[in-house]
Amino acid sequence: MNQEFIISAFTENHIGLLNRITIIFTRRKINIESLTVSESAHKGISKFTIVVNTTEDQCSKVTKQIEKLVEVLKAYYLKNEDMIYQEIALYKVSTEALTSGNQIESLVRQYNARILEVTPDYTVIEKTGHKEETQELFEGLNQYGVLQFIRSGRVAITRSPIEKLSQFLKDRDALLESIK
Repeated sequence: MNQEFIISAFTENHIGLLNRITIIFTRRKINIESLTVSESAHKGISKFTIVVNTTEDQCSKVTKQIEKLVEVLKAYYLKNEDMIYQEIALYKVSTEALTSGNQIESLVRQYNARILEVTPDYTVIEKTGHKEETQELFEGLNQYGVLQFIRSGRVAITRSPIEKLSQFLKDRDALLESIK
């Protein structure tokens, strides 16, 4: 049965790695729902956060294939309940729609969003939350005309106290010290 998984891959920052990772999903005909890449807490190491909707067996196989890539230090997958995650969404609405009544302002308050910029022509609103929350706000604002909308990929960290990469790096460093 398909369900949503978050794959985290810690890598060296090399040209072409994103392409090689996405090919793994393409070959297995798995759609990537969300993809975010950023620096990690460890200098020189990037973190890929990939959201997929597939079976656990398929997710496990893909994660193992990703981990086989030379530049990948560690890859693992978890379910949503094992992660703390958010997305950010930006909405651009006309300032006239904002000032013509208090409906948009009420939506901003109801969804704990915030206004980032107001110009005579447009207003930009920001909402951080889960996809369902940002989508609900979009649908509410769209009644008054959303000029532009964008949602980021997911950013996520584990709920468990020990990050798997940190433990992997400690074990690797201990091994390297014992060889010297």
